[in-house]
Amino acid sequence: MGETMGVKIFKTLDEQVEILKNKGLVIDDVDYAKKVILRENYFFLMGYRHLFMDGKDGKLFLPNTNFRELYALFYFDRQLRNIIFKNILIIENNTKSIFSYILSQKYGYRESDYLKPTNYNQSPEKVRQVNDLLRKMKRQIRINGNQHEATKHYINNYGYIPLWVVVKVLSFGITSELYNIMKSSDQKEIAKEYNVDTESLLDFLPILANYRNLCAHEDILFEHKTQKEIPNNFYHDSLNIPKINNEYIYGKGDVFSVVLIFKYLLSKDDFRMFMNEISYEIDKLTGKLNVISIDMVLNRMGFPTNYKVLLEID
Repeated sequence: MGETMGVKIFKTLDEQVEILKNKGLVIDDVDYAKKVILRENYFFLMGYRHLFMDGKDGKLFLPNTNFRELYALFYFDRQLRNIIFKNILIIENNTKSIFSYILSQKYGYRESDYLKPTNYNQSPEKVRQVNDLLRKMKRQIRINGNQHEATKHYINNYGYIPLWVVVKVLSFGITSELYNIMKSSDQKEIAKEYNVDTESLLDFLPILANYRNLCAHEDILFEHKTQKEIPNNFYHDSLNIPKINNEYIYGKGDVFSVVLIFKYLLSKDDFRMFMNEISYEIDKLTGKLNVISIDMVLNRMGFPTNYKVLLEID
């Protein structure tokens, strides 16, 4: 918040407002701006400035950019995060339930069963990953086991925790890794539940885990990109998403790729509700933008303008 010889120094709300004005931001209600900055944190708010900056030197806002417009993008991203987060939680819950059912049915439900390395992929290149993950699982069970009523109940009454209860204390990151180390026959059986192939599910889960962490930490979501990309699929084609160098420009490792994953993994009703909520927020933001266009925001999100067509495709 301001610098002296490379050292950040504290700035009052009035000083922060002045900095924004000097950067060309229009502030028509100073008290309102100060209230927002105090509640939302100047640093986080400024994370949303990039679309509004003048391309010439990147230090000034585009002419007529209003503080309310910058805040509208910030607020839109918060709503987007909440909507995406609750739907990732639905999928997280489903996958944990399916994983524990299939593994327990096949191998048994005590720790000695589901933590046995031979129940997982035994190919030489996977051995280390299998052992590492089972170690991580043991650690999460040890650390979190006493924090949940259900796990405490099983430890105290039965002396072990069945897998369908253990999944409660495993992170989604660990759960998605668990899928990665399963035997291919088990992977196939699970993928079949979702009507997708194993390769797709292997990519879907870590991407969702990545976005889940981002949502939980309230980081900027709308322009987030993941290193992992989802495979080209039927929906990219159906939406006529343009290609550059034979690669789709949208829906690979961006927010729209999460939407496509939801299309595969959510129930029809949940997906419809999700899309309605998302388009409501996009429409609301559209009405609040003046200096930039909604298409610029959609482009950052990897959304084609015809994204609503997804609802009509089966």
